[in-house]
Amino acid sequence: MTLIGLISDVHAAPAPLAEAFSIFEKAGVDQVLCAGDIAGYMDEPESTIELLQAHDCRSVIGNHDLLYLDHHEDERDNTAVAFLKSLPAFYQTTVEGKSLYMVHAQPPDGCHGGIKLLDKHGALMADRVELWTQRLQAFDYDVLIVGHTHQVFIETLGNMLVVNPGSSVFNNSCAILSLPAMTVELFALSGKTVLKTWNWGEHVIYGK
Repeated sequence: MTLIGLISDVHAAPAPLAEAFSIFEKAGVDQVLCAGDIAGYMDEPESTIELLQAHDCRSVIGNHDLLYLDHHEDERDNTAVAFLKSLPAFYQTTVEGKSLYMVHAQPPDGCHGGIKLLDKHGALMADRVELWTQRLQAFDYDVLIVGHTHQVFIETLGNMLVVNPGSSVFNNSCAILSLPAMTVELFALSGKTVLKTWNWGEHVIYGK
């Protein structure tokens, strides 16, 4: 059995990220994956990246990471720039005989758009499930890990398990994937409940 810690959309906030790593260490995870958006919103990208590097976290690039690079690319001594430049658009591997693919928003290499399955209250929308089941039909992997939408879900679409662990800072969440069992356990962070859906533009933060 292999345990994989899952995080996403950490948005330059090291405190909830550190808590996620503490949960992973206690659980004895073998690897940690981050589905992008390491930068953006908060203001501690360097400390956040130091944590990711210290725990050998495999990451992909997100739209906020690209935006950070656009604004800071000329800063040659900026360690965050060097790290973000090194990130791939997607990551794929095979673990315990199960094929896994990770991308920030949607495959094969999208940083925008994203897989949205939940409404603003965090309820699953049947039409969205049907839509994405069709769109991903030809994508032949056992597990797909995504982020970007600030939605938390663990859903089987067709023959593929699709997981969005949510934003560690906004959804207050991280997850552990167990392979080859294909099970996922969700964990709440920062002493808060997991918000299934989080939207920056909402005056009220919805979720359950």
